[in-house]
Amino acid sequence: MVDKKIWHETLHHDIGQYFLIEKILYKKKNRYHEIKIFHNSIMGKIMTIDGIVQTTEKDEFIYHEMLTHVPILSHGSVKDVLIIGGGDGGILREVCRHKSINSITMVEIDIDIINLCKKYFPNHSNNAYNDPRLNIIIDNGCNFIKNTKNKFNLIISDSTDPVGCGESLFSSEFYSNCKRCLGYDGIFVAQNGVFFLQKNEIILTFKKLKKYFFDVKFYQASIPTYYGGIMMFAWGSDNFEYRKIHNKDLKKRIQNSKLNFNYYNSKIHIGSFYLPQNVISILNKSNNLSVGE
Repeated sequence: MVDKKIWHETLHHDIGQYFLIEKILYKKKNRYHEIKIFHNSIMGKIMTIDGIVQTTEKDEFIYHEMLTHVPILSHGSVKDVLIIGGGDGGILREVCRHKSINSITMVEIDIDIINLCKKYFPNHSNNAYNDPRLNIIIDNGCNFIKNTKNKFNLIISDSTDPVGCGESLFSSEFYSNCKRCLGYDGIFVAQNGVFFLQKNEIILTFKKLKKYFFDVKFYQASIPTYYGGIMMFAWGSDNFEYRKIHNKDLKKRIQNSKLNFNYYNSKIHIGSFYLPQNVISILNKSNNLSVGE
């Protein structure tokens, strides 16, 4: 008999991870999601949506630093940022640390996520919701990007997995509209799952993004919460030079930013684009293009 205090993730049918629940802090189903927040002795507070782990107190910094600082410091002069999703506030926190940014637009479909994370995960946002540069819009990200006339230097898609209301954020229509809202100087990044267990998702993203961006790549980080191996982040831009920044120049940008990090540094940044050979081979085969340089 399964201990009722053990919570099993439901993302994969035949393999997965479990967490021992010390205390359930919140559990409710709203119009969009079934949300659960509980405490675990190793990972601290954990939030799950529809049976899938979204974030934990212990290792959130890896995910949020890599999805934010890799594009911002590659670009070097980001002024206007759009965050799609990201209701836990972690991406917002990291974006707000860059004082050179002029405006931050955040589009989150579920106001409950924002409010719950302010209460149960206050360190994720670290008061970033009070930043005067921030404009919060409660809407479906795909709907917003379809209708907005605004332009951005950087779009960060911090979505759930491509199921339910998160599915539209992996569609060709969404990527096409993101491209429209980015100029030549723009960068698009998005979480894209764990390659070992979500290979098809990453291949589909690669094929779709290639229709709209000249430079489509993936970069990686190892994040314990996201079970199954390396976490992949999609990258799309029309400017090849951003991704080819030299370590010396990148270190100078980091020094000028006067920011300290828990995971990110210049060598992690550059090394994150060097993918394992099996990933390179599969992506090459899927589109008959070289992604290994």
